[in-house]
Amino acid sequence: MTRPHPVHQDSGDAVTVTDLRRAYGNRTVIDALTLRIARGEFVALLGESGCGKTTLLRALAGLDPIQGGRIDAPGRPAVVFQEHRLLPWDTLWSNVALGLPPQGARERAAAALAEVGLGDRLDDWPRNLSGGQAQRVALARALVQEPELLLLDEPFAALDALTRIRMHGLVKELVARHRPGVLLVTHDVDEAIALADRILVMRSGVIAAEHHTEQAGDALGLRRLLLAELGVRAGFAA
Repeated sequence: MTRPHPVHQDSGDAVTVTDLRRAYGNRTVIDALTLRIARGEFVALLGESGCGKTTLLRALAGLDPIQGGRIDAPGRPAVVFQEHRLLPWDTLWSNVALGLPPQGARERAAAALAEVGLGDRLDDWPRNLSGGQAQRVALARALVQEPELLLLDEPFAALDALTRIRMHGLVKELVARHRPGVLLVTHDVDEAIALADRILVMRSGVIAAEHHTEQAGDALGLRRLLLAELGVRAGFAA
């Protein structure tokens, strides 16, 4: 069964996943997974390598077929990957405007680049950017589409610590302004706590645990709990 075409919803959900199944040959990677992300909600997905996190994200993005279940969304999602995937032969504004209708595309791209602090670099080239700047352009390219669902596949993993912190602040600001539903795939527990309204722990293709960060109260206690759920021994969780 391939992924059905997205359908419009009136529920306020950015995406609804029902009994999703994804397999590679005889190996089931995702099994009967159900998930809802509301518009404006920031959800982080943690899990060990190979547990199905990226497989789920790719299914939500429409990049991989599914063998069972259903994915309902009100429109095409936007994706930011770990690699910025900018076209080196295009200017920054052309990269951001990729896929937009030609009329008004430069103006929309300019506004998006201004939002990420690169409004003076419209005619610059990707080769002249730092890693953090390139990811800002990738984020502008995603948000200029005004998606209902924004998928983030470890987009800050390759950045240095200070740049990553700055990007966290920028992403929170932009998500608050544009109000997409967000699914962030990450291995970083601290990043998940800093950004997400809700944190999911995935294990063997299913959601094994769920935590609402506002209800957790104690960030340090939540961090220790998440690390324990990820199989990190107490002595390494301090």
